[in-house]
Amino acid sequence: MIAPETIREVTDRIDIVDVVGEFVKLRRRGSNYLGLCPFHGEKTPSFNVSQSKGIFKCFGCGKSGNAITFVMEHEKYSYVEAIKWLARRYGIAVEETAMSEEAREHMQAAESLYIINGFAQKFFHEQLLGTEEGEQIALSYLKERGFNRPIIEKFGLGYNPDSPDIFAQAAVKNQYSRDVLMKTGLVRSYQDRLQDNYRGRIIFPIHNNSGKVIGFGARIIGKKDKAPKYINTPENEIYIKSRILYGSYFARHTIDKENECLLVEGYTDVLGLAQAGIENVVASGGTSLTIEQLRLIKKYTQNLTIIYDGDKAGVKAALRGLDMALEEGLNVRLVLIPDGEDPDSYVRQLGADQFKEFIQKNKKDFILFQLEILMKDAGTDITKKNDAVNRIAESLSKISKAEDFTKQQEYIRQCSDVLKIDEHGLTNLVNKYRRDNLSKLEKKHHQGKSATEIDSAAPPDIETPAAEQEIATLDTGNIQERNLLRVLLEFGLKPWKDNWTIADYIFDEIQGFPFEHQDNEKLLEYYRRSYNEGSNPNTASFQYIEDKEMQELVVAITLTPYEISRRWDEKIPGKKSDSIVDRDVSKQDAQNSVIYFKLRKIKQMLEITQKEIMEADDFEDQIKQLHIQKHLKQEEKNLTDQLGTVIFK
Repeated sequence: MIAPETIREVTDRIDIVDVVGEFVKLRRRGSNYLGLCPFHGEKTPSFNVSQSKGIFKCFGCGKSGNAITFVMEHEKYSYVEAIKWLARRYGIAVEETAMSEEAREHMQAAESLYIINGFAQKFFHEQLLGTEEGEQIALSYLKERGFNRPIIEKFGLGYNPDSPDIFAQAAVKNQYSRDVLMKTGLVRSYQDRLQDNYRGRIIFPIHNNSGKVIGFGARIIGKKDKAPKYINTPENEIYIKSRILYGSYFARHTIDKENECLLVEGYTDVLGLAQAGIENVVASGGTSLTIEQLRLIKKYTQNLTIIYDGDKAGVKAALRGLDMALEEGLNVRLVLIPDGEDPDSYVRQLGADQFKEFIQKNKKDFILFQLEILMKDAGTDITKKNDAVNRIAESLSKISKAEDFTKQQEYIRQCSDVLKIDEHGLTNLVNKYRRDNLSKLEKKHHQGKSATEIDSAAPPDIETPAAEQEIATLDTGNIQERNLLRVLLEFGLKPWKDNWTIADYIFDEIQGFPFEHQDNEKLLEYYRRSYNEGSNPNTASFQYIEDKEMQELVVAITLTPYEISRRWDEKIPGKKSDSIVDRDVSKQDAQNSVIYFKLRKIKQMLEITQKEIMEADDFEDQIKQLHIQKHLKQEEKNLTDQLGTVIFK
């Protein structure tokens, strides 16, 4: 865990314009900065950054947050990775809190592996581009395959010379640990001497999401008896095959931007497509798709297009991950390359534009493709057709998210047509598989729990429908409460009079006037508590609390796409000593916000009082309510007098 002191130092040093400006071209507009949103394609800028508040918000797609959440979202980092990235940027030493001995050993082992892999990647890259053997054997082979120097340098390809221990000697000379070297898979022990494991092979470095080299794929050049075509890094603390997609580090931004991930099998397929300008592509590395890989894709997009060879092996490999992809809620399409070709060779044959057109024309729905294969295999065999029905029903049962209900129903309709069976019967079969799945999950969940724990389990919370949430957002009371919160966040620490701040004034004025909306009330109390503890709360400080919903609420309250134009100075007559934009209106804003808030509350109380007068059976009760009504109307008049306005019904 990163020490709180380090996090505090990072958040204190962060300049959000500096951080966002590394990825987005920003131009100043008033007190804020404006640019094209990096999270969705747009031609007119709607991405706003407030330097003083330390927040960003896109008024096109709705993404918002602070510098840390921006780095997390843009680079697809975890919170810890984002903090470390920012710490490196600002030259801050990262201190970590006490951890278990086991965790410390794991971390140290991982760090050692990163260091050696980084050294190895540079060594192999230099051997490829800077030695006679590398140029004549490996570089010439890559050029024959159609790869140019820029793509070789971008992906950091390398070459391990065909000698017993040239890399091992270099690593030992640089005092790298023998044990850690063995763990990387780069070397092996033979007669108590270290020998290179990837001799005479082209090296493909494999990067994690932050760009660190976590392992290698080594491809043999030419044909050698009994030698495997590829050798890959053995699993260790940082290289876990099931969690890796080759090329994801280079493809992540394009996948995010185009909202589609192309999945191929091999390293050279990624290189070939990337060189042709098709950059939203990753490779599974020849292994079956895993749930971890699908979740990695889901971080960037919901849309997955699998591009595999059209032979039987390619089809079989493509179908293996179908159910997992459906469970993850991915929209999966399949494109089969003609027999005898692979994506790398086919894109060179067609050219980038025609290849893209081929992809668009030949995308097949994954479910319907599987059904087509099953039906072709079944022929007239009733047993095989029955198996096909069950297989499809099981796959459809994996589409279990509420928001995908319509999709599932449409699949059932189409599949029942193809299978020539009753739609209602297929629906029942799908539901049976779904119940079976839920039953298995329930058993797994309750395994080891006592009967008391199971019986006392609370029912799940019922979410507020989206329509109701939208109505709440438009509610007048909500607007006035949020306006008060905006004033607190922006001006609360400014002086009011004597020893009072604007926050003191607001807290005093709204006593006895509770907030109606729970999220606003929560933010108000959090602000009040922070203020009373002397921590000087403001918009920027609220961006580094743990409550993400509260962070988003603060952004929504304080950042708008509009600013007062300085041209108003030309239109407003009178004294011109201060610009309207620079004028301090904090006290006036605070007073007016309090008055409008209280007026609404008084109006609500007047409506309640009027209703009680009309419904009262006792004369004394009516007189009492009339006195209350009179007092409320006087308060209403006092407030409207302060505003210099008249409130009409």
